[in-house]
Amino acid sequence: MPITDIPSALVETIVRTWGADGARWLAELPTVVAGIATDWGIDVGEPFALLSYHWVAPVTRADGTPAVIKIGLPGPGHLNDEAAALAAYDGRGAVRLLAYDAARGALLLERAQPGTPSRELVPRADEAATGAAIEVMRRLHREPPPGGPELVDQGAAFAQYLRDFPGDGPLPRDVVTRAGGLFAELCASADRRVLLHGDLHHDNLLRAEREPWLAIDPDGVVGDPGYDLGALLYNPDPPRRDDALLALVPGRVGQLADGLGVPLDRAIAWGFVKAVLSEVWSTEEESYPGPGRPLDVALLLEPRLS
Repeated sequence: MPITDIPSALVETIVRTWGADGARWLAELPTVVAGIATDWGIDVGEPFALLSYHWVAPVTRADGTPAVIKIGLPGPGHLNDEAAALAAYDGRGAVRLLAYDAARGALLLERAQPGTPSRELVPRADEAATGAAIEVMRRLHREPPPGGPELVDQGAAFAQYLRDFPGDGPLPRDVVTRAGGLFAELCASADRRVLLHGDLHHDNLLRAEREPWLAIDPDGVVGDPGYDLGALLYNPDPPRRDDALLALVPGRVGQLADGLGVPLDRAIAWGFVKAVLSEVWSTEEESYPGPGRPLDVALLLEPRLS
């Protein structure tokens, strides 16, 4: 794999995020890919041009079956959590984990085919897209394996934002404060804790043959089932204001609450909290352009909070 096969967007993201460590990883990536291809007996295709923190490419296994390879900076964090979650799912509602090399930060994954994302149903068949997500979440939510990351720990992001931005911007301070408090209340009042996907939006839900839809890229956090509905309310991208997509939010909330057996007021609360949390995380980026659709969704839901 020549160095030119590393998408430019990935190079920019890796260097911006990890600096010199990221640059070293990029320089070593062709050698890492070649070694993994030999060890796993795979033919590697051209990488996907994704907005991602990982190098992802289609591959063909020795027996001719298609798969996907995903490589990131090794170490504790998302890749370990993703691998653990996929192993726990064991193909039920999500792509199968075929191999994992923690030392090289590489996952070999089942390739969902045809692999079209559920965003292609939006907005003309939004109820169908939401219904697909509900069915997948029902399959994913299960007894968590030991040692997974805890959802409640994400609440620290609200407090960090309030320390970093003492004024009323870039996000309304009262909204962030309310979301942080409500996040803690929802976690504390959960009547069950399950293995969550953590980021189940329209681009992480792919049409497949083995099952109608399969999830990819789980965070594998453990907590209240209602959390997983949040990302569906402000997606799909782009993140800027879109009144047509914003108009779909009330219907999505009701459908998700009914389909997942979550009380409507709790579904609304999780939708509000996750939308604010998404904006809070975005403010950590140096290139943060200002509030987008997640804040629009939060402000739409806030008057409905009980």
